Amino acid sequence: MSKPRLAIFDFACCEGCQLQIVNLEEEILDLISLVDPVEWREAISDQSDTYDIAIVEGSITRPEDEERVKKIRERSKVLIALGACAAIGGVNKLKNNFDMDDVKKCVYGKDADLPHLNTAMTKAVDEVVPVDFYVHGCPIDRDEFKHVVKSVALGKKPNIPVYPVCVECKLRENVCRYEFNELCLGPITRAGCGARCPSNGSWCFGCRGLAPDPNVDAAKEVMDKYKKTVDDLRDRILLFNSKQEHADV
Repeated sequence: MSKPRLAIFDFACCEGCQLQIVNLEEEILDLISLVDPVEWREAISDQSDTYDIAIVEGSITRPEDEERVKKIRERSKVLIALGACAAIGGVNKLKNNFDMDDVKKCVYGKDADLPHLNTAMTKAVDEVVPVDFYVHGCPIDRDEFKHVVKSVALGKKPNIPVYPVCVECKLRENVCRYEFNELCLGPITRAGCGARCPSNGSWCFGCRGLAPDPNVDAAKEVMDKYKKTVDDLRDRILLFNSKQEHADV
């Protein structure tokens, strides 16, 4: 039985999530035993128009990007959004809070009107084409990436948490970051990272996106208990979750 053909593509991103894949080092061999990489600009020179699994990193920021990702979707049986930029639009979506002409002038100055600087509202991949599976985070967790690719290659559904980061913090017996007078997004952010930031002395940045059904009332109770405001929370959410569903807290 032939292995599924896998291709990796990038759009607007820093390619840090692909670097995490490279950082798997010899563990990549475990994945290559299950899939056949046929295109991956960062690691191989081969290109192909035929593949079964497409992995897309980066957000969609230009009309031509929309057309490109649509072609990728048409050619693939399974499409995986890799990292925060692809999964939720990520930091790139911050520009959606401003007028696009103002954004171009701020970034490009007198060259803002050049035709090749065509830009539009930033979109997550699933705002343009259907996405089958996600690898969340900024950057992604290498072990979670392996789990998702292995599951897809074996025809199984990956097990991705839907509960908030606070659950993982409690399992690790972390002192709540609110006790340090910090504003943490753990109560409303999707788990799966092992509460990496709080476990290493920092608040949760929300890079894995909002939990599918966040307990907004509980988050507000936390705000009240620690004398934080909903506006404080809303401002912090914008970093990774601008213009997201459920972001109306």
